[in-house]
Amino acid sequence: MAGAGALKRRRLLQALACWAVLGPARALQPVLTPSTGPMLDAEQSKVFRSWMIRIIELQLSRGPSPRWQHRDCAGLVRFAVREALRTHDAKWLRANGMPAGALPPDVRLRPEQQGLGAVWQHVDGSKQAFVTALALVQQNSRYLGKEVSQAAPGDLLFFDQGDDQHLMVWTGRYIAYHTGTVSPTDNGLRAVTLQQLQQWKDTRWQPHGNNPNFIGVFRLAFLSR
Repeated sequence: MAGAGALKRRRLLQALACWAVLGPARALQPVLTPSTGPMLDAEQSKVFRSWMIRIIELQLSRGPSPRWQHRDCAGLVRFAVREALRTHDAKWLRANGMPAGALPPDVRLRPEQQGLGAVWQHVDGSKQAFVTALALVQQNSRYLGKEVSQAAPGDLLFFDQGDDQHLMVWTGRYIAYHTGTVSPTDNGLRAVTLQQLQQWKDTRWQPHGNNPNFIGVFRLAFLSR
């Protein structure tokens, strides 16, 4: 099992290196080319990021919303994306326990953008509401590199631990994630500073360029900036 996991990780790293150098149009591994589709423009992307981070921070401060069903690392991303693209009227604010106040405007979606966040591209070409952490970065994100300084709020940090893959979200102030496990006394949500993660005792989780388990920083493919 350990050998198979190491081989899979090496193949993923090799494919990502090819993708970063050749670009999506010339990549030798089409599985790593994010699907083409409607994108948010610069202003929409900015507003989306603001809402995505607010929704993640709300989960951290008040606990998981009952509307968030699949509670793991990829589930946190999917939930935050979907809710960021909704209409945030008074009913939504009450349902999510978000206090009214100085909030960003809604992301005003054009008709061709209405499906964003509701369905995700899978490796086999199908589109579904559920997507794993691996497929989320492979088919629905753009690879930025292994320097965390490249990340903007809402960008993803992706780790491959062999048999398991894991996503974290850069909020601009700290890194948020879900451990993938829930207990009566632990909702699985975590927030750590970049410095804390860079000095993590288990070096597999350190977001350094020389860490083979840290694949890099990814940006959701529908964001233009």
